[in-house]
Amino acid sequence: MASRALDEVSVETAQHVARGVSRHLWRNGIVALTEVPLGNGRRADVVGLGPTGQITLVEIKVSLADLRGDGKWPEYLDYCDRFFWAVPPGLPRDDFADPWFQLERAGLIVADRWDGTELCPAAVVPLGGARRKAETLRFARRAAQRLLWLGDPGTAEAPS
Repeated sequence: MASRALDEVSVETAQHVARGVSRHLWRNGIVALTEVPLGNGRRADVVGLGPTGQITLVEIKVSLADLRGDGKWPEYLDYCDRFFWAVPPGLPRDDFADPWFQLERAGLIVADRWDGTELCPAAVVPLGGARRKAETLRFARRAAQRLLWLGDPGTAEAPS
């Protein structure tokens, strides 16, 4: 029972961080979607699309165990121009000094349900043209699909 309650708190915290990250991106001219499947079968917590087509991916971590146990995150780098970690306020950030987290490549955002603050900028590593086109199309179709689902929930069962 306590484990389930902890999981619910983690989910709620992750949702708050996603909201704050999305607001931060919006203030910087980037529109965002949450829970976005990528071409490699992974799912990104937040993907943003900027006015020039730049793709920003954000991986949310709400606990040290979650952060330390993530061995798959480098697989996201081939699907974005910029990669950020996002954490809630109060989560110790000492682990990010470890070279594994590549702060020379990955940025860091601290966010709550109201907003986010970029503590460390992410390096821009431009995607190739074919990958950018594929991921931009995936983003646009996901956004349109979600709008359709809002207006007609019965379409949620249709193929994507």
